[in-house]
Amino acid sequence: MFIKNSNFAVNLPETMIDTHAHLYLEEFSKDQPEVIAKAQDIGVEKIYLPNIDSRSIEAMLELEFRYPDFCVATMGLHPCSVKKDFEKELYIVEEWLGKRKFAAIGEMGTDLYWDKTFWQEQQEAFKIQAEWAKKYELPLIIHCRNSIDETISLLENLQENERPLKGIFHCFTGNLEQAQKIIDLGFYLGIGGVVTFKNGGLDKVLPHIDLEHLVLETDSPYLAPVPHRGKRNESSYLLLIAQKIAEMKSVSLDEIKSKTTQNAQKIFAF
Repeated sequence: MFIKNSNFAVNLPETMIDTHAHLYLEEFSKDQPEVIAKAQDIGVEKIYLPNIDSRSIEAMLELEFRYPDFCVATMGLHPCSVKKDFEKELYIVEEWLGKRKFAAIGEMGTDLYWDKTFWQEQQEAFKIQAEWAKKYELPLIIHCRNSIDETISLLENLQENERPLKGIFHCFTGNLEQAQKIIDLGFYLGIGGVVTFKNGGLDKVLPHIDLEHLVLETDSPYLAPVPHRGKRNESSYLLLIAQKIAEMKSVSLDEIKSKTTQNAQKIFAF
């Protein structure tokens, strides 16, 4: 970032945006202010807070209230919370979307890793939330663990020229072909701690993907990057993720910060 006036020019360090962190969860109950301060110290300018289900809303909104303009809430139903009563959960989401502005619909999506019992319900919940994204002109934050191809197929059937869906494929861990399909649908790839894992696979993908299509995320408290793998993740570790991407793509750290921040701002522009 370069600022100039008639008297002097100053180079300021580029900032970053954590597009996905659950800092309102119990894992941060003892040191939440310190975790946020550490993120600010390393240059994080904003953190987006994807909702999980009705049980997480109060804590998420409380965190947003205490850190206005820094922590920003989104509203949606996580696929792992889609059960037999998913209509009740979606009714609560819909109520909140009618009450106030949110930055995105999410965290929503599909998940065939933990449980396949409610696959039909997951697809229905996905379609409903996608329609809300169109109605409110909001981006989607999409979870798709062990279900990338299925999710791409769902999106392809829902995409319309008049009301195009946009957003982020959170925690992208797919191959190059899947990445290109996601990009062709107008979505960005959310890159987190997996990029630092020895066998994460992204070293075979990211060198071939333009920075125009990437955003940074931590998914705190999950998926901490090396050397913190297996421990609690936090937003200050976003720097480790950015550094690894810069290494993979043979570009400067400032370029990663600048471009991914611009991308996030485009996605979440109100």
